[in-house]
Amino acid sequence: MNPRTRVFLAISLALTALAGLSAWNVFYKEQYYRLWHEHYIQYPDDIIENIVWLERAKDAPFCNPLYALAKIENKEQWERYRDLLDMDIDVKLIEAHLALGAQYDKRVAYFYNAPWKEQNLESLKTAETAYTTALTWWPEAKALAAKAMAMQFVDVAGAEYMTDEAYTITTGELDLGATVQRQLDRLSKVRAAFQQMNAATY
Repeated sequence: MNPRTRVFLAISLALTALAGLSAWNVFYKEQYYRLWHEHYIQYPDDIIENIVWLERAKDAPFCNPLYALAKIENKEQWERYRDLLDMDIDVKLIEAHLALGAQYDKRVAYFYNAPWKEQNLESLKTAETAYTTALTWWPEAKALAAKAMAMQFVDVAGAEYMTDEAYTITTGELDLGATVQRQLDRLSKVRAAFQQMNAATY
């Protein structure tokens, strides 16, 4: 047997052994939630990847309380934990859509952008879609935050960050609905400025 054949067989056997290993199956909300991660540079593809994981997390069932992201010892903690986690997923979806919209948003309609008027209007349309989608998650996030805070004497160890988030939402300190609406209002003005551009603009 020549050396090349020996190497080929060794590689084939190694690949066959690796193929037999079972993959990590993702079924539960917490598993999808763990796939979300913060990117140092927010490229559209990375943001969309996070949106996909979070949307799948929304539709997935919760895992057994033994494997929750917080310490669950009774039914009250389990109920509050579920509200908090779903609320946090909503908040992360809003933030992700805001970040995605920002990638296509044109903050100012500069006169020298006139030659690319149509491209800029198309880009604004994409940004508007992202912002509008972000807004759809806010009512549920507020409702879940209010529900979780109604159980404020039920302590869920390990979910302190989400509890703080629910508090800031119910007090109005965190108002992502208003944040998104500001972006949409500003975008509308930028779009109007682009639409008014003509051959004499540049």
